[in-house]
Amino acid sequence: MIMAQTLPAAELIVHSGEVLASDGAAQASAVAIAGGRILAVGGAELLQFAEAGTILIDAAGGAILPGINDGHLHFVASAVAEFGTVKIGAEVAGDWAAVVDILRAESPGEDGWIRAHGWDEVVLGEGGPDALFELHPDAPMVAYDQTGHQLLVNRKAADLAGLEGKVAKGTTGGVVGTNGDGTANGKLTDAAMELLSPVIPPLPAALLRSSLLAYQAKLHAWGITSLTEPGLGPGGMGLFGGACATAGLQALADLAASGELSLRVNALLLFTGTGGATAKAVAEGLASVLPGSLEDRGIDADTLRIAGVKVFADGTPRSGTAWMSEPYETPCGLDHGAMVIAGATDAEREAELRAIVAAIHGAGLQAGIHATGDATTAAAVEAIAAAQAADQRDARHYIIHGSFADAQALADLAKHGIGYSTNPAIRAGAGALMRRVLGADRFAKHQPLASALAAGIRTNIASDAPVTSPDWRETVIAAVTRDSSAGPGAADDPERVPLEAAIDMMTSHPAWQDHATGRKGRIAAGYLADLCVMEQPLDPDVGHLRGNQVKATIAHGRIVHRLD
Repeated sequence: MIMAQTLPAAELIVHSGEVLASDGAAQASAVAIAGGRILAVGGAELLQFAEAGTILIDAAGGAILPGINDGHLHFVASAVAEFGTVKIGAEVAGDWAAVVDILRAESPGEDGWIRAHGWDEVVLGEGGPDALFELHPDAPMVAYDQTGHQLLVNRKAADLAGLEGKVAKGTTGGVVGTNGDGTANGKLTDAAMELLSPVIPPLPAALLRSSLLAYQAKLHAWGITSLTEPGLGPGGMGLFGGACATAGLQALADLAASGELSLRVNALLLFTGTGGATAKAVAEGLASVLPGSLEDRGIDADTLRIAGVKVFADGTPRSGTAWMSEPYETPCGLDHGAMVIAGATDAEREAELRAIVAAIHGAGLQAGIHATGDATTAAAVEAIAAAQAADQRDARHYIIHGSFADAQALADLAKHGIGYSTNPAIRAGAGALMRRVLGADRFAKHQPLASALAAGIRTNIASDAPVTSPDWRETVIAAVTRDSSAGPGAADDPERVPLEAAIDMMTSHPAWQDHATGRKGRIAAGYLADLCVMEQPLDPDVGHLRGNQVKATIAHGRIVHRLD
């Protein structure tokens, strides 16, 4: 029994539930909150701290979880995709003909452009350039793909961007798509997407702001209270019409300063785009005003902070731009792929990556390195280890995706204290394609979650929205079952993880990545009051999680979502 004199009056009490990760309290069922912090965790006795103004939430037997923390969610890009573009994803279009029908019915926006998002070659197959290039001859149009690594433009936009003049020159770390006769077909991959930046108008500030607020509400409805925004800055000019550029960070800062940002956001700066990164560009970005741009604005660091720098070291397996130690197994005859870091050879690119990481580490920031292929992951780990050898500070650098980390890479991640953030829902959705492109053996080892945990690596699982839905339940289910579009996960798959471990990977583990261990990610006295209250208790059958709705979400000790 907790004595009344040991605690002040509670502002909010969640009771009659099943508390997860409750600071050792046996069969805890209640959480008392005041001043944005958790006062106590216990049972029905906490109700004695209720006063006339105390808000009570009856969990009615449902699970009480720490607020969900998505360690890799493109908040600004997702908001723009959801509320600032025409949807052409699998939920509305099953083939390119359906995409054409949707876009043909659209009219240009106030700035004269048509923007769309969501096409996915896994679902639609090839043929995008043929379908869209001649559409809307009088209005420029851009269609972003689901992964964020490709886009399609029509002829009008291609002419504005001068793509024909760019075909022969090529783009470091990117590809300008061509027809059989060598002419541009309107498809841009990775760094080549930046060729559109000079001509596409930025998203109107009012639309960006309203999109962020609307998407924040959707995230709260899923129980999400924290996230890492992995890339805002000048390198984001090629993404979503520049919404992921510095304007996106400024919009978040304005919301935080006005008290309207109820999510907790850790932002990575992006000084270079999805290809062609150089140490020079990163050093110039670090020397700019951007890293200190939140200072003197009165913004609570637990609400919005600049955590580090995002670096795209390679691309994706589906586009053949992930650097693999063994060749791709695809009828297209792809080789090993390569890093998208600047450099003419693998050795030059590895040296450039080491210089980039050294600059980030030397600036006292965290490096989040997009490394999908196993060869890229090994190179990124070596670069981090070299930087840390010169300065042993607790930087909490981490690998993003690391989809094909092998046993040696995992051992090195653990040895050097490097984090690991990966995306089971991407594996689930693209499984059939991944197995075809990379072979059954490599796909079976894709995203070695259980091995990473066993090695003691701080591993989190994240949505990578808008690549997949930010619905964390699907990410957890994919991690537990290893089901994918390639088929059901094998019951003896050694990389499956228990339900409780998967939830830890979306709560306490990303708190480590955020430099917030000891105050976020657990339900314990003194921790930040961020909770996700489910309608039902957790079921051993993880598939039942899909029907278990979020009853209430609490962030900063305030109710930000409630069903009843």
